[in-house]
Amino acid sequence: MDRTRRGLALLLLLAGCGEAAPPAELRIVGGDAARGRAVITEHGCGSCHVIPGITGAVAWVGPPLMEWARRGYVGGSQSNTPENLVAFLRNPQALSPGSAMPALGLTEAEARDAATYLYTIGQAPAVPAGMPLAEGEAGTRPEPRMRPRAEAGPAQ
Repeated sequence: MDRTRRGLALLLLLAGCGEAAPPAELRIVGGDAARGRAVITEHGCGSCHVIPGITGAVAWVGPPLMEWARRGYVGGSQSNTPENLVAFLRNPQALSPGSAMPALGLTEAEARDAATYLYTIGQAPAVPAGMPLAEGEAGTRPEPRMRPRAEAGPAQ
């Protein structure tokens, strides 16, 4: 009996190890975060962006996608909503003319999956209006927030 309870507890803990479900307003009908991770990897999004959870996605050509669910805008001008993100992923120039983001030829389903994955990144609990933020959560920081340079080896 004790062994069964331990097994059940372990199963419940493992079930919670996947991506966090996005809040209701950021859920995308038909989107799947696991498929989105594969879409992001297959289309090489990490060659331009830092993307948590994507192996090798450490480039700083485009903006880092850390804490995506907390972002206010898509493409620098549109509200960060599921509809806008899916539209931007499918055709960046239509939503944000002049954007450096290339059109990747994503299908509607691929864009929904990728957007679903992005909304699992950096979710934070809602802060009630008037509630002060914790120390270090707002304003300037004394240390730079840039990726540290790798140690330079001998020139080849």
